[in-house]
Amino acid sequence: MKSHHAFWPLRVPHQFTPTQTTLWDNLSTSASRFPHKTALDFLGSQTSYRKLEQQAEQIAAWLAHAGVKQGDRVLLYMQNCPQWVAAHFGILRANAVVVPVNPMNRAKELEHYIQDAQALVAITTSDLASQMAAASDALPSGTKLAHLLVSDYTDAFDPSAQADEQWPQSWQDWLVAKHPEVQLSGGQVHAWSEALRHNHSLPNYLMQPDDLAVLPYTSGTTGLPKGCMHPHRSIMHNAMASAIWHNATQENIALCVVPMFHITGMVAVMHTSVYVGATVVLMPRWDRDYAGRLISKRRVTHWTNIPTMVIDLLGSPTFDQYDLTSLTAIGGGGAAMPQAVAQRLFELYGLRYVEGYGLTETAAPSHSNPPDRPKQQCLGIPFIGVDARVVHPDSLQEVATGEQGEIIMRGPQVFDGYWQRADATEAAFMQFEGQRYFRSGDLGHVDEEGYFFITDRLKRMINASGFKVWPAEVEALMFRHPAIQEACVVAALDSYRGETVKAFVVLRQSHLTQVSEADILAWCRDNMAVYKAPRLVQFMDALPKSGSGKVMWRSLQEAEMAKTD
Repeated sequence: MKSHHAFWPLRVPHQFTPTQTTLWDNLSTSASRFPHKTALDFLGSQTSYRKLEQQAEQIAAWLAHAGVKQGDRVLLYMQNCPQWVAAHFGILRANAVVVPVNPMNRAKELEHYIQDAQALVAITTSDLASQMAAASDALPSGTKLAHLLVSDYTDAFDPSAQADEQWPQSWQDWLVAKHPEVQLSGGQVHAWSEALRHNHSLPNYLMQPDDLAVLPYTSGTTGLPKGCMHPHRSIMHNAMASAIWHNATQENIALCVVPMFHITGMVAVMHTSVYVGATVVLMPRWDRDYAGRLISKRRVTHWTNIPTMVIDLLGSPTFDQYDLTSLTAIGGGGAAMPQAVAQRLFELYGLRYVEGYGLTETAAPSHSNPPDRPKQQCLGIPFIGVDARVVHPDSLQEVATGEQGEIIMRGPQVFDGYWQRADATEAAFMQFEGQRYFRSGDLGHVDEEGYFFITDRLKRMINASGFKVWPAEVEALMFRHPAIQEACVVAALDSYRGETVKAFVVLRQSHLTQVSEADILAWCRDNMAVYKAPRLVQFMDALPKSGSGKVMWRSLQEAEMAKTD
């Protein structure tokens, strides 16, 4: 018996029999079991399971009519909203593949997703449509989008339900404002309401558990994001495993403010909730006081988050007005939860904050803390069905308890490989004890009780409030600026975000007196997702280089981290 098995959650199996059904079947089953139950609660408007299934089927039929065939990739580019869920399941019902895209991404970043996924259709909201259209228009003929389906957030509103709902005033412009209509070069733009009104035929459902379901993108040391191929079975496993781990039932009310384009929000919140027939309370963006009101008013039972959200909520001057007593489970990952904050949660509500760990490649959790015996600032123990080890990064031999090495894992939730990147797929896996293990790229150790801890990174990465930022990708985008000759991106200490993004920049001689640090920062905000965009820029005459001419990023990183915050 492995040491962590002594602390395995009660009533939770170590593994379970995989289903022979698909993700679509989960929605269909819940709609049959709980037709009138609220599936989605969004800004005061409710969507029942039956209505959600009907909307997804309408979107599926519309996609088939638009030419989407089995295995085709469809981009989904939205903030959290009911349309995201309906579109997600509609794409699956159309026998196609969901490509979830971060709504923070800008047009220059979106070009890669359209081209790499070879997508002909994208679904978005009116506040983001211009970015997707601009990305498509910039591409060569033959690689552009053929169709862009656009929804207004108000498409999800029930007018009679808005009287008592007070969302943040700062959301007003993008939630209810009418955005300018966009044009698509060489393609067509369609309204969401139009797609829900048509009478096209629903295609036969053809998908099996081994078929590709979702293609979420992850970045890395090589710059451009890579698609992670997740079949129905890998997502299904972690949706079921998350439900079992936390004793989920149809009576759960889950607050979903972590974005659903991200693997955690998609799998551990949305798919898990649909699987058990629970209710999901959707927040399109984070706002601490609105979150406090929602938890109080909707009697939220489960909240998956990143620790900075909890810190922010507890720091609200109106925190004492909120009633969080309905919460029975709270946890998350992406960054460590400070011990003092975890202790305050326990003292106030008897809640133990449950941290977990996973990657896009592992359909979110590969590790999680046992809910009844969590350790703080800890990844937890290997999740249901997971075998995880710590090996020496060079010799690839397992290290002793307490020694640092690379965390590797295998299990039914591990992805099939990177989309059209056989080289990257091969590099991501290794043979160990006759089995194929995924290499996480994270350095850690296991304690004497079998709990895993991260101690360092093998990969070059910045963790800003739980968002992973890959310097090579930011650098590749910055090189598009006409004034930038060289750029090196590192992590800088930040009192709130933990880490933030800093860029060391060498300007071209022709632009030395024409561009300021503020100009570079503004350009970055306009051309990349806000969490990636450098918050700090420092001009240099030259970047430090090795004898072979490589930029010595590590020396810049170490010097930056040596500074006091």
